[in-house]
Amino acid sequence: MSFSNTFDTTNTGPGVSNREDLTDVLTILAPEETPILSSANKERATATNVEWTVDSLSAPSTAGISEGADVTAFTDQFAGRARLGNRVQKFRRDYMVSDLQEAVDSVGPAKIAQAEAKAIRELKRDVEATLAGTQDSAIEDGAGTASALRGLGDWLDSAGPSDVPADFRTPAASIADAGTSFTESALNGVISSIFKVTGSTNNLMLVADVALRQDISDFARFGANGTATSEAGVRSVNYDGNSGTIKLSVDLYESDHGVVSVVNANPDCMPTTTPVNYTGYLVNPEYYGVHELIPMGSTRLPNLGGGERGFVDCALTLGVYHPGAHGKITS
Repeated sequence: MSFSNTFDTTNTGPGVSNREDLTDVLTILAPEETPILSSANKERATATNVEWTVDSLSAPSTAGISEGADVTAFTDQFAGRARLGNRVQKFRRDYMVSDLQEAVDSVGPAKIAQAEAKAIRELKRDVEATLAGTQDSAIEDGAGTASALRGLGDWLDSAGPSDVPADFRTPAASIADAGTSFTESALNGVISSIFKVTGSTNNLMLVADVALRQDISDFARFGANGTATSEAGVRSVNYDGNSGTIKLSVDLYESDHGVVSVVNANPDCMPTTTPVNYTGYLVNPEYYGVHELIPMGSTRLPNLGGGERGFVDCALTLGVYHPGAHGKITS
């Protein structure tokens, strides 16, 4: 039989004398990596609509020229040039700590500096989710619609966007439907399609969501006939006899057209699909960047008596310099 009120600190009894055991450990249970934002080239923006031009080469000609033939027709070498662009979007996170909270001792701690740092971490996730999104750009209309940038998911579309000429859109072969299982042949098909556009895939990086990443790791599992198998199958791996570890994940995928870096996407920032977590972006950092109109920073506001407060913000957009230089995996 236990004593009365052993664990009750609100009524009389021995529980009111129990000391609190609260450690100084503070754990944030949320993914924080931002691979799309982190790998992008950073450029300076000077307007709310950032634009760039794209051009292409004509198909190779194998026709010969007759001896003595004069030049009677001339080609406009810039007839196929086009202008692409994206709108700058503003991001903001606010923070505040009361004067009493600033004064007391707390776990973490929970002061204004920590509130500011946490807001910056949240802001980076906001930017990552928007860059990876499928939304189209929007123009500020002064009536509630804010300026918004077009995400990677909308840029990489063989049927659009409407303001991207067909010659510069992502080829259909560079967009794979993962369904409920993604195969190695499908990945090679996307890589080969990108190679046909750029002639190079050595800088490709695959930002893969959770389920897609698992499928790619399973490319090392084969059955007796050399085809991919289920969980009950056998993995074929190269084992170093001097090591006690067998690595089954794939970080570098060597394709017929170059080596692809495989990185984990932030699952909180990738588009929602059915089935879930099957989105991946096969990007070439040389052909996309982030243009910053307002760099990420913090602004403190006047303390009106309740406590310190402020906000962190930035304004930027995504520049996809050639949609055909990238690929997409979705479901």
